[in-house]
Amino acid sequence: MSSPRHHSNWVDGAYQPPTVTRIAVINPATEETLATIDSTSLSSVNAIIQSSLVNFSSGIWSKADASTRFSVLSKAATLMRARLPEFIALETKQTGRPVREMRAQLARIPEWLEYFASLARTHEGRVTPFKGPVVNTLTRLPLGVVVQITPWNHPLLIATKKIGAALAAGNSVIVKPSESAPISVLEMGKLFQDAGLPDGTLQIVSGYGRETGKFLCESPLIAKIDLTGGLLTYAAIAPNASKNLIPITAELGGKAPVCIFPSVPVEKAVKAALFASFIASGQTCVTGSRLLVHSDIYDEFVKLLVERTKTLRVGNPTDDRTQIGAVISRASVERCSAFVMKAVMENGNVLCGGGPARVDGKGFFFQPTLIETSAESNLSCNEVFGPVIAIIRCKSEEEIIKIANETSFALGASVWSNDFNQAHRVAESIDAGIVWINGHHLNDPSSPWGGFKESGMGKENGIEAFESYTKVKSTVINYGQEPTWFDDEVENARYG
Repeated sequence: MSSPRHHSNWVDGAYQPPTVTRIAVINPATEETLATIDSTSLSSVNAIIQSSLVNFSSGIWSKADASTRFSVLSKAATLMRARLPEFIALETKQTGRPVREMRAQLARIPEWLEYFASLARTHEGRVTPFKGPVVNTLTRLPLGVVVQITPWNHPLLIATKKIGAALAAGNSVIVKPSESAPISVLEMGKLFQDAGLPDGTLQIVSGYGRETGKFLCESPLIAKIDLTGGLLTYAAIAPNASKNLIPITAELGGKAPVCIFPSVPVEKAVKAALFASFIASGQTCVTGSRLLVHSDIYDEFVKLLVERTKTLRVGNPTDDRTQIGAVISRASVERCSAFVMKAVMENGNVLCGGGPARVDGKGFFFQPTLIETSAESNLSCNEVFGPVIAIIRCKSEEEIIKIANETSFALGASVWSNDFNQAHRVAESIDAGIVWINGHHLNDPSSPWGGFKESGMGKENGIEAFESYTKVKSTVINYGQEPTWFDDEVENARYG
């Protein structure tokens, strides 16, 4: 049997010699080693940051015309679209997600590059209504060398979101993908080079988060950190970043409520819950992990939902018929099991699922699981990041709103109601960065994505993301105010 392929760091326009220490990337559906990647040391990280600083200071990208940035990002989108079959296969293998999901998700990812290309070309400065014979122009400049820490659940999507915004604004970018699913992101280096991005503008560096990620985020030379991960990761990097005055965009997870009202037909409500809860085996930051169901339809809804959940096809991710793929690791299986055990100890009622599964005797799979529980339970308040879903009976609209807002997370939520007034009233009352009405998981490059409270700060997507990768420079042009302050007997001299 041949050795797994090694995927080296992409630095200064080339794949680098492999590091001595390597990390295995495991296919979660087969438990086989899919590839190996570098484990990047502190000295290498520092050298890469220095090289990126040289790149930024040279102006080859940071001072490139907006039309140049537009052309390069647009070309990258075209090249990515041409390589989608390859990327789909990679994402399916390294994440264990069903190929059907990967086809649907990846087909849209080039849109992010096209969107940020357009922003780079069309985003305008501003002239303020400055008092007097003065013109005040505001221009946006790139920040410098930015570090992006990306996760394993949507490797290519989230990396592309971040890279697109940062490059459109003119920054030099260092990406550290998750060691659990880095391969598709490592392939982006050559793609951007082929699109015309100057070498050294995008560096892609592998390693453990606790080592390589930490080394990157602790450097005082970087200009921004953009993190998608957990609260513990944020807590580890934030103190040092604050000491160095480095801004952070952080997307840190959620506990999204799915608020279901009686005006929605039960069959549609069940389809909504299945989609919200079990896409990506529940491994998304906006997984509909709390089903808040009005008591008027609760019994009928739960009966049909359990029936449908039991028929979901857990299987080989490469099979087009598979609906539920693997979770990312053995540790993830164990985490799901621990949540189920704790729920049972808290008098939760396991309606279906509840345990690990195997496909052809292997893989990290977990049964789609529904548990009736209270709003105060461990399962209702904490993120599982797996297919273990809390169902909560609610007596009224007011109770649904109250429970929806009770956790420390506030990223996403969905409201399902055919009562127009109710849908908007409830959406307005829910404390979350993203609220869908009669939808869930809907995403677009133009739509800001980010949460409140412990779900993080700042936004991906949209003008908000682009502007977060810039700093504002104010230029004040005086064409009539004479500098007469210290002249004798001058009236109406202007100080400010």
